[in-house]
Amino acid sequence: MCRNIKTLFNFDPPATDDEIRAASLQFVRKLSGFNKPSKANEEAFDRAIDEFTAIAKKLLDSLETTAEPRDREIEAERARARAVARFGPS
Repeated sequence: MCRNIKTLFNFDPPATDDEIRAASLQFVRKLSGFNKPSKANEEAFDRAIDEFTAIAKKLLDSLETTAEPRDREIEAERARARAVARFGPS
């Protein structure tokens, strides 16, 4: 599950709220061990996602760097090349 959490800092364009929420969802899934919680745990699960999303957004907004922002397309191409090297052509 955690392999789905992607680096969100220092990209051009910046991470969207949806990307931050998706990373928070993966994090809560990993911590809880639930892919989909039971009805009894659904409220706590959803609240945790909301709280982690707010914390992650606050973190990303407060980080500073002198490095140039990374280009999403270039990083995506590098990830595809690593996948081909690891798993072979699709």
